[in-house]
Amino acid sequence: MSVDLPFSMNDDFLGTFSEGQWLGRCFVPESQNFLGKAGPLPIYVTDGKVYFLPNAPRTTSEIISGDMESYLSGEKVEFSSLKELFENSLYYQQDETKAYLLAPCDLQAVKACGVTFASSLIERVIEEKAGGNPHAAEQIRKDLIGQIGDDLADIEPGSKQSEVLKAKFQELGLWSQYLEVGIGPDAEVFTKSQVLSSIGFGAKAGLHPTSSWNNPEPEVVLAVSNTGEVVGATLGNDVNLRDVEGRSALLLGKAKDQNGSCVVGPLIRLFDKTFSMSDVESAEVQVRISGEDKFEDVAVSNMAEISRSPENLASQVLNDSHQYPDGFVLFLGTMFAPITDREGEGMGFTHKYGDRVEISTKKLGCLVNWMDASNNIPKWEFGISQLFHYLR
Repeated sequence: MSVDLPFSMNDDFLGTFSEGQWLGRCFVPESQNFLGKAGPLPIYVTDGKVYFLPNAPRTTSEIISGDMESYLSGEKVEFSSLKELFENSLYYQQDETKAYLLAPCDLQAVKACGVTFASSLIERVIEEKAGGNPHAAEQIRKDLIGQIGDDLADIEPGSKQSEVLKAKFQELGLWSQYLEVGIGPDAEVFTKSQVLSSIGFGAKAGLHPTSSWNNPEPEVVLAVSNTGEVVGATLGNDVNLRDVEGRSALLLGKAKDQNGSCVVGPLIRLFDKTFSMSDVESAEVQVRISGEDKFEDVAVSNMAEISRSPENLASQVLNDSHQYPDGFVLFLGTMFAPITDREGEGMGFTHKYGDRVEISTKKLGCLVNWMDASNNIPKWEFGISQLFHYLR
């Protein structure tokens, strides 16, 4: 893959991290690591400076679910400039003798909610009706919107109004499993990726080499403690294989979970007086896709249009019926389902290897990655047993 789409750190990018409190993870080489060996360590960013926390737990999951305020106010050791850390995290100029960013989650479960926006709901129904065939999608889109419209945003999931609408769809023969989770009482919640498998800022993200219809899904991601307390948020790319999921919803695992298909970062912004749930609920999330073929597409998702509140979605994950001792991170869903023609009229959008994907919002910064085949990017080799050995 050639690299002619570099990513530069400018004042706007770095300025986001000059206020608030941020929690993240780095791979730290032996020469910089106070444990005396190379491996991951949590980092704390505040006032635009990057710190180790030598007296805090060695995982972000433990920090979030423990006495976080005490850990963050304890001893701090500054070790890198923010600019140097971000620049060294870009895969094509990475120096492994210096620290670079990893996904900010480690032992947390990685959960995701689907079909939480009306616009993406329509696209999921189209995928199902098209059977994963992008050539059929355009006509189905026209027919479907002609019958049911394209605005379901005013429908409250699980309400009496949604039950009436469900009956109408069933009469028309249009009911879908996606409509069930989109306007029914229960949200779609699935495991996006395995513990420690998420990739972070600047890395190559993975697409299954057999997929010919796929897209990024730019999302806000909540950081949730083991008691269900939402402590902050970050950004994520829930990379999706539309052709695979369109063939059958039972292939969701293959459509969603491949090497490098879960991107989280760059850092978790913690709730404080500068950042709260209201900022999450009002965020505008922009995605920019830039291809080596000069293709470019830009779109914005407005979190104010989400059909279920972030707190409601988190409560559907952790409750008396299901616990998460290490906490979890939760993708909140997207309204972005790109349909811009790339190869020809009616063909819609799909990735090409080398695409740069930037996901950004004002108070959470920018998450950037490059797309490649999942079997052509670094293998996931650092799992739970490796973490145990490293921390001994």
